[in-house]
Formats: sequence, structure tokens, C-alpha cells
Amino acid sequence: MGSFSIWHWLIVLIIVMLVFGTKKLRNIGSDLGGAVKGFKEGMKEGTSDTPDAAGTAKKAEGNIIEGEIKEKSKSA
Repeated sequence: MGSFSIWHWLIVLIIVMLVFGTKKLRNIGSDLGGAVKGFKEGMKEGTSDTPDAAGTAKKAEGNIIEGEIKEKSKSA
């Protein structure tokens, strides 16, 4: 009595499909999949900025210093 059987879940699924429709459920599934994919990509980007074995952070491309940018913008 404490847990639902497979027949209870099938009835709930049929009711949800009747209320929302299969097209809306498909859109929700694809949106959820895109969100999970974006989260995974964000986690990969977050780990790329961690310090390496020597304890120094990985350098960004370009090696532009903030002071250089301000000087160039003042002279322009």
C-alpha cells in the first residue's frame, strides 16, 4: 500500500499526456536536455581555469594587461 504499482504510474502518465499533449511534453524534454548540456559545458569551462600541477593558473591568450588597454584608449 505504501508504493505505487506500474499500473498507477501508467494511469498518471496517460492523464498528464491528455492534459499537456505530446507536443508540449516533447518541447519540455528538449528544453531540459539543452539545459543539462549547457550545464555540462559550463562545468567543463569552470574546470579549465583551475591551477595546474605547478600551482600557477593557466595563462589566457593574448597576454594583454589592463593598464595597456587604458593607455591605448587615452592616446587614441
